Amino acid sequence: MSKVIPGRFTAQMDGSFVVFIIGMRVNKLWALHKWLPVAKAMNPMLQELYRNPELGFVDASFHLSWRGVTLIQYWKSFEQLEHYARHGATHLEAWRNFNKKVGTDGAVGIYHETYLIPEGNYECVYNNMPISGLAKAGRHVPAVGKRETASRRLGRDGEPAVPTPSNPT
Repeated sequence: MSKVIPGRFTAQMDGSFVVFIIGMRVNKLWALHKWLPVAKAMNPMLQELYRNPELGFVDASFHLSWRGVTLIQYWKSFEQLEHYARHGATHLEAWRNFNKKVGTDGAVGIYHETYLIPEGNYECVYNNMPISGLAKAGRHVPAVGKRETASRRLGRDGEPAVPTPSNPT
């Protein structure tokens, strides 16, 4: 279990970055022979990415549901993400196996969403949380001053301070 960091924090990212959400959904529970290989293919890809930081992958987090899994990944650039998708040996093997063994039979679904985030066009807050998400991919910094509120984190002015026991509103 990750250590909880008391207080309010946010993330600091230098430059633009990519948020890539990828996952699988089990559509036919009894088709274990179809969806289990898809699920098992995720870990070797992540291991390859963590071992090779020059590929542009920064970090990922897993989110499980009873029907599948979602990974939220952070990348340095879309070009690096696309290069890995089209040239990464582990990914290419998994992609080809999916198309060959599952294809469009409906037993298991896969999806992804890609978000290109320009510098300064994001905001987040972590209150009494372990270092996670964007703060783990970037830097975990106190949410004070210009980072205190959502509007301030997005470079906007005029929003009042966050109510706390020492400054109730």
